[in-house]
Amino acid sequence: MLQIYKQLSYKTSNKIFINITEDIQDQLSTSFIKNGLLNLSVLHTSCSLMIQENADSMVQKDILNFLEGVAPEKEYNHNSEGPDDMPAHLKSLITQTQLTLSVIERKLILGTWQGIFLLEHRVLDRVRKINFHLIGE
Repeated sequence: MLQIYKQLSYKTSNKIFINITEDIQDQLSTSFIKNGLLNLSVLHTSCSLMIQENADSMVQKDILNFLEGVAPEKEYNHNSEGPDDMPAHLKSLITQTQLTLSVIERKLILGTWQGIFLLEHRVLDRVRKINFHLIGE
């Protein structure tokens, strides 16, 4: 059993969704591990990861609108980092901070219309780190 661990960084701003599928696949393509499991873990509490529709950007727009409706900017007890902070924590609570995917022949196993996205829930510019941990043979 072999392992690869890397940390990937992404610059984000203003509640965007970044399709990171190609970046992840590029990492796998040059890997010495052919088959295994990949764990992606975002190391922050105010952003998240998702596997979702990658063909129609309106899906991401609708998801963003949904998340804004579920966790709007309003008065919360935790507000020391600005009005978008607590809603960002709530959004990451109902989404995911880790994904585990199968890798076969150095390729992600995803459905035809699926992509991997980093969801930024905060307004100001950030650098987000994602752990890339591949285990296999």
